[in-house]
Amino acid sequence: MMRAPLVSRTALVLAVAAALPLVLAHGGDGGHGMHGNGSMEADMPKDESEYPPTYFAHPEHRGLIVGHIALMTIGWVLILPVAVMFSLVSSRYTIYTQFVFLATNAVGVLLSTIYNASTPDLYPGNAHHSIGWIITWVVSAQVLIGLVGRIARVVRGSQHGGDSEAHKHTFLPVSEEDYREFRHSNDSGQGTEPGTESLRSNSVSTVHGDHDLDSPHKEYEEDADFEEMPLTSPAAPKATKFGKLAKLVASTRIWTYFELVYKIIDRIILPFGFIAFATGMIAYARFFEGHGVYSGLAHWIKGGIFFWLGLFTLGRWSGAFAEVGWAWNIRPKPQHQRWRPTAEFTESFLIFFYGSTNIFMEHLGGAGGAWSAQDLEHLAITVLFIGGGLCGMLIESAWIRNLLNTSMIEVEPMPLSDEEREQSFEPATYKFSLNPIPALVIMLLGIMMSSHQQPSMLSSMVHKQWGDLLFGASLARGLTYILIYLRPPTSIYPSRPPTELLAAFGLMAGGIIFMASSSDTVTGMIHYKMEEMFMYTVTMGLVGVLMAWEIFVLALKGWAQRKERRSTFH
Repeated sequence: MMRAPLVSRTALVLAVAAALPLVLAHGGDGGHGMHGNGSMEADMPKDESEYPPTYFAHPEHRGLIVGHIALMTIGWVLILPVAVMFSLVSSRYTIYTQFVFLATNAVGVLLSTIYNASTPDLYPGNAHHSIGWIITWVVSAQVLIGLVGRIARVVRGSQHGGDSEAHKHTFLPVSEEDYREFRHSNDSGQGTEPGTESLRSNSVSTVHGDHDLDSPHKEYEEDADFEEMPLTSPAAPKATKFGKLAKLVASTRIWTYFELVYKIIDRIILPFGFIAFATGMIAYARFFEGHGVYSGLAHWIKGGIFFWLGLFTLGRWSGAFAEVGWAWNIRPKPQHQRWRPTAEFTESFLIFFYGSTNIFMEHLGGAGGAWSAQDLEHLAITVLFIGGGLCGMLIESAWIRNLLNTSMIEVEPMPLSDEEREQSFEPATYKFSLNPIPALVIMLLGIMMSSHQQPSMLSSMVHKQWGDLLFGASLARGLTYILIYLRPPTSIYPSRPPTELLAAFGLMAGGIIFMASSSDTVTGMIHYKMEEMFMYTVTMGLVGVLMAWEIFVLALKGWAQRKERRSTFH
């Protein structure tokens, strides 16, 4: 009888969660109900002579630009994420994957160079050219650093007769019994956070992760036929001059800084690639020239942030950052207790930081002129971000929460019965962050922008689409907190709330449509007679594919990490 209320509440939560996809999917239906078929009548396209020429409509050498786009998509969306995941776990396949990426990127750059030389400059001074060259050289420098380090290790191994016993013993500092206790208390085995226990190549838990004979993951073990030969052997050839030079460089003190640069690039290259990809689309369609740059910056930066927040949310569901308790799990007890921010604290800080920096930019488009009602609306939204972010950070502060408990902590001590002693323990929910403020801020933003007046009917409907998606994502996060409150996780392994999949989908799709709601993008949709549902349906399909790809890439990282662990003991 005591379990009946809990069961009924859980059933209610699951029923709401089951209905949530309808909220995410209804998209522009409201727009059709409000505006009927008058959308294209109200939003008449410009005359062809008023619309500037673009690379998108340029008829010459289309094969070159299509080839460039295809190769860059393959390189930056398919190959590079795999290379980054391999690099994070020091996989033997890292350098090969990086070279495949460099080759693909080089051919893509070559095609774009030929295309630029063969066509008129339709977008003078665009940012994509500069960003593209910068990021190409950054990736090339990272691969060069990795190659030098690899050659240095090979040379060092050949001169010392391969993997010496002393080298092997450096990975076995504790007994098997000590390791079993350490493994289950310190490492979830699911993490992807840089610098945490599951990624340190010299960590006990990293090296021994799957060596336990009683491991529950033995079904993933592969036949010995698939094991790779070690990188070096006693019969390795004598080092070349280049190999000796690489070893010399890798043994200097400055090499530590090169390794730091390599690790930093690993962690920023994918967002940097997203920026290059976005500026490429802008240049291709000739968006945001002149005064339109302010609308472009506002929509594409904010939309990009929500898109990456969706990727981050899906990563948390998949088990990323489990070592710091960000995967809806109990945070493993570290060997040396260190403060780590919660995921909600990080989200609240980003919201606060964005509001603090953006409050001075809301009037840039009309600098020197009078403030319009729309400017004041945008200013109020930034104030919401500042206040909501600050409130969220205060809620996440253990010091603040401890002060709020002062009235009970300072109660005069007296002999307690067993029942009273149990009542004096902290609730199980204290182990987890139940902070809905970041989700509330995003939900309010979605509600406000869904009803925000726009200069065209199509723009209003597109804004309503991404506003509804952000609203649905926030609602899904709220359901996650209810599930966690009703039944807090008891394991260091990710609990993977199903509602987080809905939240990730809503954030990713909402972010992309947010970017598509800028003034120039809407003008282009009107010019090419695209309905709002075209953008909506294409985005839904794209996000579904991207979610599947992210989960696969993270699983591939786990496979590579286990393979490196096993090879250490063979």
